[in-house]
Amino acid sequence: MGMAAADLQFHVLAVDDSLIDRKLIERLFRISSCQVTTVDSGSKALEFLGLQEEHDDLNHPCVSPSNQQEVEINLIITDYCMPGMTGYDLLKKIKESASLRNIPVVIMSSENVPSRISRCLEEGAEEFFLKPVRLSDVNKLRPHMMKTKCKIPKQQQQPEIIVTQDNQESIDITYVVPPEENQESDNTLQQQKSQDNSNNNNKRKAIEENISPGRTRQRLSSLTTV
Repeated sequence: MGMAAADLQFHVLAVDDSLIDRKLIERLFRISSCQVTTVDSGSKALEFLGLQEEHDDLNHPCVSPSNQQEVEINLIITDYCMPGMTGYDLLKKIKESASLRNIPVVIMSSENVPSRISRCLEEGAEEFFLKPVRLSDVNKLRPHMMKTKCKIPKQQQQPEIIVTQDNQESIDITYVVPPEENQESDNTLQQQKSQDNSNNNNKRKAIEENISPGRTRQRLSSLTTV
């Protein structure tokens, strides 16, 4: 029971430069039985996720295996307006990463700007919430987090996708065997037909012997004598 509960628990990374908002988000997700990690900037979020910015080339973040976090993150919720790196910039970097792009990202903001909302949703955000975030908003995110739990690791997918030569040979053999069995069954049918034909010939001979001219004459001669 304890292991099953641990497997179903979601881990949320909350990113916000406001301490009050971080505490609120943490409280709401803990009410929903989620584990919560909070950071106060986008750069710290990338560091926690294992992504390091190269200051010489900001458009191509690299993954550092030594700092790569082994902890599983099922959802990232980030504020839009933050000093340094905005929530939109953090969203773009996550979606550009091959190892992180499948993590659902939710943007929250205290400003209702339609163009900002549309831009985030087009970039891959799952939801855009207006602050203050409510418990009903958090409950809407459970289906998004469930998708990360339902995904099958690549190591388990590969044996199902790869077709080896042995498998191909076994498939060919299964198609070769049935014609041989059909041939044997055809030979058996031919033997049965030949036996039936010989039996029919014997029956015809027996009938012909019963109605031969000699026997007919004997019957007629016996009738004449009487």
